[in-house]
Amino acid sequence: MEKFPEFALENQNGTVITNKDLDGVTIIYFYPKDNTPGCTTQACDLRDNMDDLNSLNVTVYGVSGDSKRKHQNFIEKQNLNFDLLVDEDFKLSGELDVYKLKKVFGKESMGIVRTTFIVDKDSNILKRFDNVKAKEHINDVKEFLNEVG
Repeated sequence: MEKFPEFALENQNGTVITNKDLDGVTIIYFYPKDNTPGCTTQACDLRDNMDDLNSLNVTVYGVSGDSKRKHQNFIEKQNLNFDLLVDEDFKLSGELDVYKLKKVFGKESMGIVRTTFIVDKDSNILKRFDNVKAKEHINDVKEFLNEVG
């Protein structure tokens, strides 16, 4: 089984989160940018389904290249109930091959491609969702968690 790489990333408050913090099943989702329409939809869907996820003993972390301050603003503005991790150097995103050349509105640039990992407490990757569509994503995630739950 493929392993999630070792990592140590700060959350929005500067607390360092590592693989050792993975307890039970964890959703680690990578998204392009705080406070953009698709990323807000995805984050709010996770927020609104947190009771269901908690009942399955699932923890959620969002990861982007945004700063702690931007993460704090996003959390406050959207009333998010999970941590956002800072990957400003895109080291973890690069290791997982989710930091890629993207074409947005005809313009090419490097960025995070929306990708979700479901990981167990031993850092085993149980499922990888590539090229995630923000709107349907929570249903796909819950369906998978109910199958393995």
